[in-house]
Amino acid sequence: MDISVAKENGLVATASFDNSVGVWSGRMPQWLEGHEAAVKAVTFVDKERLVSAGDDNDLILWDLKTGSQTKLEGHTAKVVGIAVSPDKKLIASASWDSRIGLWAIAGGEPQFLSGHSSGVNAVAFSRDGRSLYSGSVDGSVILWDLDKRTEKRVIDRNGFGINVLALGGGDEGPASWLAYGSQDGVTRMIDLNTGERLNEFSLDRRPILGLTVSPDGRRLATGDGQGYITVFDTKSWRIETDFRAALKGPIWALAFSQDGSVLHAGGIENIVYSWPVADLASFDPMATETPLFLRKPDEMSNGERQFARKCSICHSLTEDGIRKAGPTLHKVFGRKAGTLPGYSYSETLLTSDIIWSGETIDQLFLDGPDHYIPGSKMPMQRIVLQEDRKDLVEYLKTATVSGQAGEGHQ
Repeated sequence: MDISVAKENGLVATASFDNSVGVWSGRMPQWLEGHEAAVKAVTFVDKERLVSAGDDNDLILWDLKTGSQTKLEGHTAKVVGIAVSPDKKLIASASWDSRIGLWAIAGGEPQFLSGHSSGVNAVAFSRDGRSLYSGSVDGSVILWDLDKRTEKRVIDRNGFGINVLALGGGDEGPASWLAYGSQDGVTRMIDLNTGERLNEFSLDRRPILGLTVSPDGRRLATGDGQGYITVFDTKSWRIETDFRAALKGPIWALAFSQDGSVLHAGGIENIVYSWPVADLASFDPMATETPLFLRKPDEMSNGERQFARKCSICHSLTEDGIRKAGPTLHKVFGRKAGTLPGYSYSETLLTSDIIWSGETIDQLFLDGPDHYIPGSKMPMQRIVLQEDRKDLVEYLKTATVSGQAGEGHQ
């Protein structure tokens, strides 16, 4: 869902739908567990600290040296964007509760800025740390005065929601431009001195979901809902590369490496890809197989189709348990709920007396998880037709034993 690179040492952090943050030194991750739902945003504070946020409405400040974590609570809806001030003293958070949170890293009560009429998707500090820019579902980009904690002015209005934004321009002193990507597929650049629109690109691919600026400011990269990465030269504003990065699904996580020579990207696949920027267009797209939940319905039995729609995004079937938001279902029949080693269960499942069987799985989807096991991490969903539930159970009886059915497309 998001990627961040530490300026000091080049460490890479990833935020994922599996409720985890990964910190990567080469290909070996350190997993940070603490969120109760999908992690939507992650940003390094410095080489020893980072902050993450997600669908559990919370932020977590992580200390990589001591292994400690501090939960920051106060938002009432999912948090989808975060930024750290240049002096490393303040965190700004963008939430779908229509507010921006301001959190002192040293501790204390948060402050909240209100002004957007819909959810806030993105925030970015000015280079002097005295101002903040925010982009919202309401289509506006607002400039905030952080000394007074008040709205200063609206930078731009778009007919569609603003998903991502970033600042750039000028080797020293204040940034000279702001770029944002919107729901209608537009990437727009605004002159911060005059408020004029410098450039606008629309490649008939929507929405723009990822956006990042290289450390030297020479390149701007965007990722869209059709799986393309577009790289712009910020001096001439010409397109350097327009690259099909994913065969299926969006690109919503982008970050340049410490020296700007590599572009890290992520999307609907459970893999982060890293491409040399100079040769970007010569590489193949991410995955060559279609994820199970994107396969055509007529390619699957009804039971496999129900699994693909209701279960496959969060659960794998293999014994090694591919990292997902939920635990593997391998050999789930006869297993007491909340007992698979290595998975962080909710208190509801840890204290449950449910034994997973054909009958309990049928009841789970008849009632819906929010009624059958209220308080669990499982999303609200039901399978209304009895025949569909029966076919799902029969499919799982085979697939969870072999660990092979459908796994080639997981």
